[in-house]
Amino acid sequence: MSAQKRRAAVLGSPIAHSLSPVLHRAAYEELGLSDWSYDRFEIDEAALPGFIGELGPEWAGLSLTMPLKRAIIPLLDEISGTAASVEAVNTVVFREDGRKVGDNTDVPGMVAALRERGIEQVASAAILGAGATASSALAALARICTGEVVAYVRSDARAAEMRQWGERLDVAVRTEAWEDAREALDAPLVIATTPAGTTDALSALVPERPATLFDVLYDPWPTELAARWSAYGGAVVSGLDLLVHQAVLQVEQMTGHAPAPLGVMRKAGEHALAAR
Repeated sequence: MSAQKRRAAVLGSPIAHSLSPVLHRAAYEELGLSDWSYDRFEIDEAALPGFIGELGPEWAGLSLTMPLKRAIIPLLDEISGTAASVEAVNTVVFREDGRKVGDNTDVPGMVAALRERGIEQVASAAILGAGATASSALAALARICTGEVVAYVRSDARAAEMRQWGERLDVAVRTEAWEDAREALDAPLVIATTPAGTTDALSALVPERPATLFDVLYDPWPTELAARWSAYGGAVVSGLDLLVHQAVLQVEQMTGHAPAPLGVMRKAGEHALAAR
């Protein structure tokens, strides 16, 4: 497959901050795919159909970030069950027959990141936030959580959305007000899906013996919550862990080479973040 030039890229808006080119290029170099390239393109929902329509046969795949994970779906020939379950595609692979196939590697990426830290199964969990990442977190918990998931949200509308996602994904979801989010910190697994700074006030409330925190942010890192959690001896999974694990799956799908070099990709991401 590397005999001819092959292209892949990440699309989104804004996109300048994306670490995906760093991770994928590191993988290509390690795998000896010297004729592969991976770029980034600032593309919004309005520009997406035109961009997709102009892609030539050299294209192998695309990574999608916000706000394109739903907008891409009508432009595809097929999507995986995982992508359908959360109505979000972050990976497109162009088949040799011309078909465009969408998948979601965020969900199995979350599961893999937790498994890497020894988290195979939990009896219950808490989610901080109710945005797009929260639905992926619920889908991941559908695979590893045997009991109730409590979501802490800021509005009745968000609460209703999370309960609907729970029904769809067959996860027992209870919603609570954000004002009670301190109660989340006692859960066996806490997944923070909120924007930077949102959980800072909770850092002073971390229990003396916390369990596991999965904070989906990676820049800036560590968050105040993750730093306090780690200082108290709790296990912390970072947004970089998620980013690398989902990118590993993307590389494998787009190139056909498996396993992708997880360690090399993580190191490249760490170096890029340190340089910022």
